[in-house]
Amino acid sequence: MKTIGLLGGMSWESTLEYYKIINEGIKKRLGSLHSAKIAMVSVDFDPIGKLQHQGHWDEMAKILLKDTKSIEKAGADFLLICTNTMHKVAPKIESSLNIPLLHIADATAEELIKEGIKTVGLLGTAFTMEEEFYKGRLEKKYGLEVITPNKKDREIVHKIIYNELCLGKIKKDSKKKYLRIINELGENGAKGVILGCTEIGLLVKQSDTEIKLFDTTQIHAEKAVEFAIE
Repeated sequence: MKTIGLLGGMSWESTLEYYKIINEGIKKRLGSLHSAKIAMVSVDFDPIGKLQHQGHWDEMAKILLKDTKSIEKAGADFLLICTNTMHKVAPKIESSLNIPLLHIADATAEELIKEGIKTVGLLGTAFTMEEEFYKGRLEKKYGLEVITPNKKDREIVHKIIYNELCLGKIKKDSKKKYLRIINELGENGAKGVILGCTEIGLLVKQSDTEIKLFDTTQIHAEKAVEFAIE
């Protein structure tokens, strides 16, 4: 079994889900008392979150590079960045490592292709929904058509992530807002919707809507299991 490297803490609520899903997946595949071999660094998210909104991505990359080097030295065979947004600095991290980076957008795109979905809605932070590092990767590398909410709804999605979900707050009113936005993405042609922030799955479940949801936390963690035991 390979050792899975996890760069977590952004936020710890979703990193907890990664740890749970990965270990459940290893136990299901291998049985007995098996659990995952994991090397993890969990960062303090507060300074990272502030730097995100200040646009200091190079500074964040330097911080995370130090942590990913620690993960590599701890014996990890490959790395997961346990957040969608920080994949904005993934190229800088990947180029400095001697181990593979399992990219969250690639893992998600592979699932979409398996399902035969070409047009998909995308929810996430404003950075993920609006910038090329994520949306553009799905479109250019995999030929997907990506639909995002209108500006007002993007602001709603973004604020709920940072002001509630990253703080462990799950509110019924926010869930209603997300479901409305998901339904509107479906009305605009999306055949599925990417939960492109690792906290969104804490708020919205597949049982809440008929539209196919692609929970990036679940997909990324399950891909790590496959990679660890292949």
